[in-house]
Amino acid sequence: MQTIGHFIGGKHVEGTSGRFADVYNPATGEVQAKVALASQSELRAAVENGAAAQPAWAAQNPQKRARVLMKFVDLLHRDMDKLAEALSREHGKTIPDAKGDVIRGLEVAEFCIGAPHLLKGEFTEGAGPGIDMYSMRQPLGVVAGITPFNFPAMIPMWKFCPAIAAGNAFILKPSERDPSVPMMLAELMIEAGLPAGILNVVNGDKEAVDGVLDDPDIMAVGFVGSTAIAEYVYTRATANGKRAQCFGGAKNHMIIMPDADMDQAADALIGAGYGAAGERCMAISVAVPVGEAAANALMERLIPRVESLKIGPYTAGNDVDFGPLVTAQARDRVLGLVEQGVKDGATLAVDGRDFTMQGYENGYFMGGCLFDNVTKDMSIYKEEIFGPVLSVVRAKDYDEALDLPMSHEYGNGTAIFTRDGDTARDFASRINIGMVGINVPIPVPLAYHTFGGWKRSGFGDLNQHGPDAFRFYTRTKTVTSRWPSGLKDGAEFVIPTMK
Repeated sequence: MQTIGHFIGGKHVEGTSGRFADVYNPATGEVQAKVALASQSELRAAVENGAAAQPAWAAQNPQKRARVLMKFVDLLHRDMDKLAEALSREHGKTIPDAKGDVIRGLEVAEFCIGAPHLLKGEFTEGAGPGIDMYSMRQPLGVVAGITPFNFPAMIPMWKFCPAIAAGNAFILKPSERDPSVPMMLAELMIEAGLPAGILNVVNGDKEAVDGVLDDPDIMAVGFVGSTAIAEYVYTRATANGKRAQCFGGAKNHMIIMPDADMDQAADALIGAGYGAAGERCMAISVAVPVGEAAANALMERLIPRVESLKIGPYTAGNDVDFGPLVTAQARDRVLGLVEQGVKDGATLAVDGRDFTMQGYENGYFMGGCLFDNVTKDMSIYKEEIFGPVLSVVRAKDYDEALDLPMSHEYGNGTAIFTRDGDTARDFASRINIGMVGINVPIPVPLAYHTFGGWKRSGFGDLNQHGPDAFRFYTRTKTVTSRWPSGLKDGAEFVIPTMK
């Protein structure tokens, strides 16, 4: 039985708390490893290690720091297959989806190679007689990230790449459900030339999380997870004087206008709704066709597509559409919500609850489910299901369709499919959601823009990756300098003003 510890000071270290969590293979239900759960004293040791290493790293010029990320990107390409296999084995994703997970993190690393430009400050010459003013962006010190199970490669890289490029030391607390890939990423950063201690990985549960939130030397915390925990992390972190960017749940709607290409819309919904077994914060979980004709046409196309989804373990080949859910508890929760949807009166047009995978009967598989005639008062509409379940809510007209995502408590992502430019522009302008797709079903911004939801999908003022990441992981210092040349001597007792 493999035992996974922590990665501190540039090397693997064993856990000392005596507490462990099981790491499962979701396809088989078997325990494949045990991961150490850190105590607060172990976390504190990692923070002290990072704090000792950070000043020398911050003193390196940004171009030298960027070169580490250049090498890191090369190593990610080299080890892509190895990373994807480890990710799939612990999460359950298909191999192509696992590679996509790595690549979307890699793209942020590529963006962060531009740190020398992104960290430039501002300069004003001649702000007054002999006076110049300039600003500097300086690292915070030691910062931390608490990342979820559903993207064990991408989201850690979204956090630590800009933080480290900006000159900080980083404490990563990944999900204990799939900890191997974050440990592998830390190894690759050391191989790329990162000094020991700048990236430490501490595995753990709530005890480690609370340690991160309370530690006086951790200056900022990034989090991705459920809304309830995002709000908890944000509240506790900010109460302790830390910066926090915390991203929570989602209920992403896709509006399908009557003029949309229905085949294109149906294909988009299948990929966006059922990819990764629906375990994505940017999954489309609500389809909103406008008008009965559009709804009927959409359902006519969706039903056979959902029924023909290929489900299986990642070892079954690259043509598998999605694999198991991450844990038995996750699967049982989704099945419970499907059952509640039936009780509430929604039409279960495709029922995947009884799906079993031959030879993998103990795995956490379920088939795709498709609901029709879902209404706003149902739990399957209100809650983030985080499983292979798509709900169709029929709208009479555009305004009724627009009101659905507008009035929902979550505001992560949304999309509209239409051929009409006026409708698309109106939708993009009016919608109160952070990320919008126009004929794009999963509108995850590229690395040089920022990622972040509105309403109860996001807590904090700055988003992930893009320019916001460098703002979040640095603070601005403004210097006013004067080199006197013939100015009068003597003290001045009036607040300086521009003369």
